[in-house]
Amino acid sequence: MPRGQKDKNMNKESSSRRGFFKAVAVGGAAAAAAVATTFAGERKTATGAAVAGSSAPLGYRETEHIKHYYRTTQV
Repeated sequence: MPRGQKDKNMNKESSSRRGFFKAVAVGGAAAAAAVATTFAGERKTATGAAVAGSSAPLGYRETEHIKHYYRTTQV
């Protein structure tokens, strides 16, 4: 095989590898951004729905199942 032909094939292979890794990096970054956006959107929606839905303070609430748990843990 002539030297020029070998160099041309090596350059083609190197550029295809670079293109593959570039696509993987861009795809990974896009996936991470999509996941981060989804989680942030869910938090905002949940907080907004809780605030708009009731006038009760958010935070700790002692519900029936919590009271039951407290009764079962008494020594």
